[in-house]
Amino acid sequence: MTIDTRLWSDKAKSLTPYVPGEQPKHDNLVKLNTNENPFPPSPKAAAAMQAVLADEAAALRLYPEPESDHLRDALADYYGLSRDEVFVGNGSDEVLALVFACFFKKTRPLLMPDISYSFYPVYADTFGVDAQTVPLNDSFGIDVDDYDKPCDAIILANPNAPTGKLLPLDDIRTLATRHPDAIVVIDEAYIDYADDVKAASAIALIREFDNIVVTQTFSKSRALAGLRVGMAFANPSLIAALMAMKNSFNSYPLDRVAQAGAAASVADREYFERRRTEVIELRHQLTADLVALGFDVLPSAANFVFATIAGQDAADIAAKLRSEGVIVRHFKQARIKDYLRISVGTAEQNARLIEVLKQIL
Repeated sequence: MTIDTRLWSDKAKSLTPYVPGEQPKHDNLVKLNTNENPFPPSPKAAAAMQAVLADEAAALRLYPEPESDHLRDALADYYGLSRDEVFVGNGSDEVLALVFACFFKKTRPLLMPDISYSFYPVYADTFGVDAQTVPLNDSFGIDVDDYDKPCDAIILANPNAPTGKLLPLDDIRTLATRHPDAIVVIDEAYIDYADDVKAASAIALIREFDNIVVTQTFSKSRALAGLRVGMAFANPSLIAALMAMKNSFNSYPLDRVAQAGAAASVADREYFERRRTEVIELRHQLTADLVALGFDVLPSAANFVFATIAGQDAADIAAKLRSEGVIVRHFKQARIKDYLRISVGTAEQNARLIEVLKQIL
C-alpha cells in the first residue's frame, strides 16, 4: 500500500517510530523475545477485574476515577509513601512520555546511554528534546563519571535493557548529587527481578533528592502487560507537574478494570513475591545452562539474559531458533549485534531453548 503523506505535518513526516518486539500470531511457539512474565497474574487481580465487569450498576458506563486514587493509595502503602508521591498512567511508556514532556525540553541536553531502551530516542525526537548518548563502558556497564557534564536531565534504565546490568544505588545517589538542578529519571521496569530489590530500587532516594523520578510498570513482574499500567514515584512537586501534564493530554488514562486489577495485584503480596522469586531462580538456571553451552552471559538483574557465543553469528542463531519455533530478540546495533536477548520462560520453555541450541551449535 502506498502511503500518501500530503496532509501530514512536518513533525509526523520526520518521525522514526519505536519498533516493538514481535507479537507472533502462531500457536505453539516458545516466545522468549518480549520479556513478558512466564506466569499468570495474581488470581486476586483477575477476580477484581471480573467483579468490575459484573457490576451492572456502574461497570463501564461511568468514567473511571480520573486520578486513580485507590490504586495510588495501594502503591503508596506498598512502598511506604504518601499518595502525592505516586503517579500512574497508561503503561510506563505513557508515563515516560509525560516525563519527557514535563522535564526534558530545556536549554541543556538530556543524557542517556547509547545502548538502552530504544523508546528514549524516539521520545526525544517526538518532543523535540536535545538528547546526547553516553557510551556504555567496555563491559556494557554505566560509568557515572561519564555523565559528569552539563545537562538538564539524565535517563537510565536500571536494570538496563537490553543488557540486564544493575547500577548500584550509590551510583544513582552520585548522579543526583552531582546534578542537583537536573532531573534524574530511573526507569525500573525490571527492578523487581533484582536479587535484593529493596537495596536496588531508587524509590528509597526520592525523599533524599528532590530531582529523582523513578518509573515502574505492571507489565513485567506483575504479569499485566496486557492491562497497560505504569507508575512514577517522586517528590510531590514533580508529581504535581506530571498530573498537570496528564490532565492536559488525557485526564482518564486508566479504565475501571485496569485500576481494580492493578490495585488487587499490589495487595496480593504473597503471590507476587513467590512468582518473582521463581523467575529469579529460573534466570540463574538459564544462565548456567547457557554458560555450559559456551555462551558468555552478562550478569542480569532482569527477567532476561544478554548472551553471546564466540565464533557464532547471533542473527543466524536467532533465525535458526525461530525455524524451530523458539523466538528470541536480536538487535542490529553495531555494539550488540553479536548478542541475543533471551527472556526467561517457564522451566519447560527454557529447556526447549537449550535443546534447540544444542542442535544448532
